[in-house]
Amino acid sequence: MTTEVRVRGVGMTPFESEAERSLTDLAATAAERALTDAGVDPAAVDALHLGNALAEALDEGAGLANALAAALGLDGASADRIENTSATGASAFHRGVETLRSGDADVALVVGAEKMSAGDTRTVTEAISRLVHRREYAQGLTLPSFGGLAAGAYLDRHDAPREALAAVAAKNHENAVDNPVAQFRKSIDVADALDSPVVAAPLRLYDCCPMSDGAAAVVLTRAADDDPTDAMDPTDATPTTDASDATDTADATDAAGGSDADRVAPRVAGIASATGTHAVAERPDPLSIESVRTAGERVFDCAGIRPDDVDVACIHDAFTVLELIELEELGFYETGTAWEATLDGDTALDGELPVNPGGGLKARGHPLGATGLSQIVELVWQLRGDLHAGRRVDGAETAFAINVAGFGNNSVCTVLRA
Repeated sequence: MTTEVRVRGVGMTPFESEAERSLTDLAATAAERALTDAGVDPAAVDALHLGNALAEALDEGAGLANALAAALGLDGASADRIENTSATGASAFHRGVETLRSGDADVALVVGAEKMSAGDTRTVTEAISRLVHRREYAQGLTLPSFGGLAAGAYLDRHDAPREALAAVAAKNHENAVDNPVAQFRKSIDVADALDSPVVAAPLRLYDCCPMSDGAAAVVLTRAADDDPTDAMDPTDATPTTDASDATDTADATDAAGGSDADRVAPRVAGIASATGTHAVAERPDPLSIESVRTAGERVFDCAGIRPDDVDVACIHDAFTVLELIELEELGFYETGTAWEATLDGDTALDGELPVNPGGGLKARGHPLGATGLSQIVELVWQLRGDLHAGRRVDGAETAFAINVAGFGNNSVCTVLRA
């Protein structure tokens, strides 16, 4: 019988364009907020998993997991670092779940952090460009260029209007307006998206996620009645950062998710990953992302549910077209119909399948190592009905997330149940 794992607590820093604190400080802040939210003493943590993608490229140093363990006072805990490009956060979460299921740990702290502003724009752009296949990199192909090619192919093949992509951007920006940790809390409309500068035609500026700094963290425990965590009063935990850093409208505890010990701790109903054809040029169909489809099939089978059972989803929208393609590959919509569903409002907060209620990568932000965990944090807030989570999906009981590496080289899917 598979050990049931629950998300006991969550925490985030705001995602922003240029954080003043170091990478370790960002990670420690998110971790402390998650521990406070869980009501778990740091001494109870026996496994730390840190997700970070770009430390070497941005000269952030080595031994990051050890440095974070020291900053948090996790003496004796095992610690490691996980890297899976833009799916790093979800892979770290996967590692934490498997650590508990294997019996190697009783309490796992999983943290994802990235400080993309540590390098200048040219350095960061170069680092991200190397996420593609080595041969494609040598030929000058980049992730935005792949996004533009996929977007053009999608619009042409399915006779979709350019407004369909702009509607994804407008929806996700609107969802981020009330999210206290989102990088862009600004409404835009379809016309704004259509009028923004071209990045990789037909993709424009508002079709692309930003470069971000930030961190997110979760505390995982087993669901047994004799939970081994050393519970503490959440008010006893004192974050090391100023509360004003959390958000304009909430203090540090609010940004962590509050401190109600009786709240629901969502269970991990399923988690699965899969690789796909690494070189995009070698794929038989540029609109078919094998890793997304395979990981989705595996996680739905693992969780014992169908796409129709999902109440809210976080989809990896690094480019607006990816939200449409992934929704179709995962079986939420038939091929070539996600754009119609978007224009019809089906993926809005009050639609049949609310997608990216916190703004997605597009508006919440995309610090590579933290993104997958920020999706989990967002879904936990939605399942718990936390007021501070911004715009809520009422009555959500089943939540889904997908975090994608590169342009579909690897995907990680997670299903949470309240």
